Amino acid sequence: MSTTSGSNVFLNCQALSQNSGNTTETLQCISDQFQEDFAAKTKNIYDFLLVLSGAMIFFMQSGFAMLCAGSVRLKNVQNTMLKNLLDACGAALAFYFIGYALAFGGQENSTSTTFIGTTSFASVGPSPSFWFFQYTFSATSVTIVAGTLAERCQMIAYLAYSIVLAGFIYPVIAHSAWSNNGFLSITNSDPLLNIGSLDLAGSGVVHLTGGTVALLATLILGPRRGRFYDAQGEPLVEPKAFPGHSVALQLLGTMVLWFGWFGFNSGSALLLKIDEVGEVAATAATNTALSGAAGGVSALFTNLFIVERLTGEPYFSILVAMNGALSGLVAITSGCGVVEPWAAIVIGIIAGWIYIGASNLLVRLRIDDAVDAIPVHMFNGMWGVFSTGLLASPRLMEVAYNTGDYPGLFYAAGNDSSFNLLGCQVTLIVFILGWVCVTMLPFFIWLNYKGWLRADSLEELVGLDVSYHGSDFDNKYGDVNKEYVAAFKRQRGSLRANRRIGGRSSSRTFDNPETNLDAAQEDAYED
Repeated sequence: MSTTSGSNVFLNCQALSQNSGNTTETLQCISDQFQEDFAAKTKNIYDFLLVLSGAMIFFMQSGFAMLCAGSVRLKNVQNTMLKNLLDACGAALAFYFIGYALAFGGQENSTSTTFIGTTSFASVGPSPSFWFFQYTFSATSVTIVAGTLAERCQMIAYLAYSIVLAGFIYPVIAHSAWSNNGFLSITNSDPLLNIGSLDLAGSGVVHLTGGTVALLATLILGPRRGRFYDAQGEPLVEPKAFPGHSVALQLLGTMVLWFGWFGFNSGSALLLKIDEVGEVAATAATNTALSGAAGGVSALFTNLFIVERLTGEPYFSILVAMNGALSGLVAITSGCGVVEPWAAIVIGIIAGWIYIGASNLLVRLRIDDAVDAIPVHMFNGMWGVFSTGLLASPRLMEVAYNTGDYPGLFYAAGNDSSFNLLGCQVTLIVFILGWVCVTMLPFFIWLNYKGWLRADSLEELVGLDVSYHGSDFDNKYGDVNKEYVAAFKRQRGSLRANRRIGGRSSSRTFDNPETNLDAAQEDAYED
């Protein structure tokens, strides 16, 4: 505080107490004024740091966009980028009008346990900085699904699911785990098993939620044409690889995500509102770096060993290393502020192994995930929540939550409360899986029934950039069969002609065999 402001405080307090002449009253007034001024400045710093952390998290949208764009074929880049942009747009509007209220509305005014919030609709609540920070989390959960559905999902379906996820599905989970009124929240006045679930930055709330939605969506949507089945619908002996067009974009996206993760995890420490917030934030940053590194190295060399044993020709896969690092980051997100550095390395190593196993499992089950978001976010989101129940340190739990009596199982084995935290973590996992399946599975089935979910065969063959964005009709990059482009042009020409004469021809049915979708699909497998 400056000398001038200090003098003003003294003069004001002296004037207030001049009639009484009480020195003690004057000193008390000065003390109160200084404390009020300090509290106001502390709040300003807190708000600024929340905004800064939220900006880092929002920048992760750029990382997701680059990663997804690099993972798809060139004919679908523009479509993928637009969908990532719509994630941010749709999530902002949905979270403002509905999502924030369901997640955190009224938590300042009540201590009772509720399923959803009921106030602050179409509002940013009492704190714009808190709203902005939480909005970036909701947008992250939404954008996880983008890569999984790449190259075959319609625009209307994508925007619809983004709004539903950010406005309803995600907020209910966030309320349950993070609101003071949530039945699983560690900050609940009467927490489950005396401790509640611990998901500091969202391995479960954000990543498991987004990953589970991605799994349900791709199960209903189906694989890209030619990925696992031939033209007659018979399974291919070996799945056909659809490599992305730019490894450079994928790597840049990964590094941008890693940078944003420091705001994701360390910024979450601000919400604890404790004196030791700096210590928790530093622990979270350290563990984030260590777990991400361990996951990348673990996946890289494990894959190297497996490939060498299977083929006799080992090679280093940068894609596996990148996804392994992201897996380690997802896994540490839950317990980043409450596990020791050595535990973060263990969590990251296992996350790399889980990624490799889950990725291979999806291929065996013929589930198409264009960017491996399901192994990274869903499977390692579960591992992250579960690992916190195993490895949460009593010392760090005491610092962050004042609950050192309920550490992870490895520290509490043999105590009466040894399974309390782990039990809450498992409950959180089951709740997220159950809630997402019960709500989103019927939603995707309905979209598919209405014909709004999947792009038709010809649109997929020529690429969604041409189909939805009118780009590259001349196929200057040569990545699309010219016959498909010609058939697509005739299809659209037929549609325009029918509209002019008032016809009712469907965009999915044509008499001309050259534009018939089934014939086009069969041609696709002849290449």
